[in-house]
Amino acid sequence: MHPAARTRTTFRAGPTPVPRPRTRRIRSLIDADALRVLHRAARVLLDDLPDLTDRLLAVLREQEPAYRTALENDHAATWQEVYRSLRHSVTSLLDPRGTREAAHRCTWRIGVARAEQGLPLDALLHAFRLGGSLVWQRLVEETTRSEPEDIRLLVHVATDVWNFVDEHCTLVADAYRQAERQLAWRRENRVRLLAAALLDGTSRIADLPETAERLRLPEHGRYVVVAVAGGRPQDPPPGGSAYWHTGVEVDYGIVLVGDEGDGEADRDSVVASALPTDGPAGCRIGVGGAVAGLAAVGDARRLADLALSICPPEGGTIRLTEHLPEALVVSCPDLGATLTERVLGPLLRLEPADRDVLLDTLVAWLACEGSAQRAGERLYCHRNTVLNRLRRCEQLIGRSLARPHDVVEISLALTARRLLRG
Repeated sequence: MHPAARTRTTFRAGPTPVPRPRTRRIRSLIDADALRVLHRAARVLLDDLPDLTDRLLAVLREQEPAYRTALENDHAATWQEVYRSLRHSVTSLLDPRGTREAAHRCTWRIGVARAEQGLPLDALLHAFRLGGSLVWQRLVEETTRSEPEDIRLLVHVATDVWNFVDEHCTLVADAYRQAERQLAWRRENRVRLLAAALLDGTSRIADLPETAERLRLPEHGRYVVVAVAGGRPQDPPPGGSAYWHTGVEVDYGIVLVGDEGDGEADRDSVVASALPTDGPAGCRIGVGGAVAGLAAVGDARRLADLALSICPPEGGTIRLTEHLPEALVVSCPDLGATLTERVLGPLLRLEPADRDVLLDTLVAWLACEGSAQRAGERLYCHRNTVLNRLRRCEQLIGRSLARPHDVVEISLALTARRLLRG
């Protein structure tokens, strides 16, 4: 009463779990005559199992497209499984207690196998009910043929027969759903592993096609990685142009930004649409530079981490391409610290109050593009005061703000001090 048709599938190694039915099945009160009639017809069905199997396969082929495909792919294996399933069902009529565990195992395996093959659960349950209907029909036919006067006795066992069918429908559905959950977990875990290897730069070349398929991203194209820290956004952006990987402290988005020929403005537009919105206060976002192909996503992740390290503690978004000097400093902290000491050392060793005034003046003057007037307005002092402070800075550090090379060194040293002193 629990038929199944399937393509060739390897069962799992080891014992198959057999769950207990959800509720204890209570047998109806039937007399010895009704049991005698049932057993007599069931023994005939056992001898006629090949024909019964053919009849069920014909019904499945006609009514269930999913089973029709299984029959076309491997008719012999499908026939054998339907035969075994029907044999368990009919022998359960003769010896319910002695065959119960074997029947349960058969049903459980069918549910697992069908879930692994992707057969719809509705089709599977329909097949079980069709099998139950066919067995009951054959019991009635055989009793009518051999002992027509006993047909009334079958009514006493009808409830038990259909309770058996319902029990196995429940069992196969439980097996199917459990296997489906396990398969979903495996798929999700596989995707996470592939994405993690991609971001770490340890992905194998042979895995790239599978990675592209699982992440729904093309193997070739231009990619930018976005690093998000300081809190998860409420709704990560959807869409097929980005894949988001959740990490312990940092979440990463692998964003497809187009082809090699696409311009920088087009890439920025795509990245902007993929950035998290409505993030919590203090959320920091680092956007790396573009790389070619999924194979280079590990490099893109390192660029995103670099951009994230520049992001201020209070939060915000840093695009690496707009902060390359800072990135140069942060990418090699030892050299940044050496540059800071070599260029600003004498100034940094002043008394804190004096030191901070001179540093603030240098920063304001550079931010105002060398305008003492505008720097004075920002610092609330006269432009001559700004010029006097700048001359003192030049004397202390032995560099001239009139020489471009010296200005570059001073600017990088100030950047290194700001980024590295924490």
